[in-house]
Amino acid sequence: MRINLTSLFVDDQRAALAFYTDVLGFTKHHDIPLGDDSWLTVVSPESPDGPQLLLEPARHPAVKPYRDALAEDGIPLAQFAVDDVEAEHARLTGRGVVFTQPPTDIGTAVVAVFDDTCGNLIQIITEKST
Repeated sequence: MRINLTSLFVDDQRAALAFYTDVLGFTKHHDIPLGDDSWLTVVSPESPDGPQLLLEPARHPAVKPYRDALAEDGIPLAQFAVDDVEAEHARLTGRGVVFTQPPTDIGTAVVAVFDDTCGNLIQIITEKST
């Protein structure tokens, strides 16, 4: 068993696609129209055949209270691995990304949390070698 697809609720699929590709550096994988929305996925350019992230419309009534509660408590909705949190923080800050938690050493890893502009907090992480 392996992870092939996971989803992230977004307020606006087109704005999310722009942020996740132009700012974060993911690559568009699928963009299949489905009525007013699309089956819209992105992948890491480092692993184009790896897991896909579905940018899912956030219309379901349970989504807003769920995401609002997580954001209020500072809990990220997703986590992405990076080679160097400090370098990625500097790169993304330079591109206008707002961090709610700066790079923080938590012992086994370094983490930081940013607002994806699409309704979610996202954590980046670099695990330390043991």
